[in-house]
Amino acid sequence: MSDKIKHSGACHCGAVTFEVQAPAEIDVLSCTCSMCAMTGFLHLILEDEDFEITSGADNLTDYRFNTGTARHLFCKTCGIKPFYVPRSHPDGWSVNANCLDKSTVKNMNVSEFDGANWEDNINSIR
Repeated sequence: MSDKIKHSGACHCGAVTFEVQAPAEIDVLSCTCSMCAMTGFLHLILEDEDFEITSGADNLTDYRFNTGTARHLFCKTCGIKPFYVPRSHPDGWSVNANCLDKSTVKNMNVSEFDGANWEDNINSIR
């Protein structure tokens, strides 16, 4: 993996901000599950140590469905989900690459993940 740099990100209104450590060229997943397909979430999956909420943690609300494992976190003000704790990586984070400041992202390599058939495909991203 390339050297990591600091990327900043935020929800739409800026009430929730965060920083991640990731390469300038990032690999992201476009998931076909019901949640991601409706919201256009592009997954940048990170280890816990590569992610930090820098402001607005108290402005987040969570939503859980199905198994209740994933913690979908939304800004209470604008409704955007800039990141969440995914079922596939419960000890890490998935950041919506669409919420990153584009000035530090050199390129996004987008691959599709068949999340509509999650149980059959999850081992391809673990």
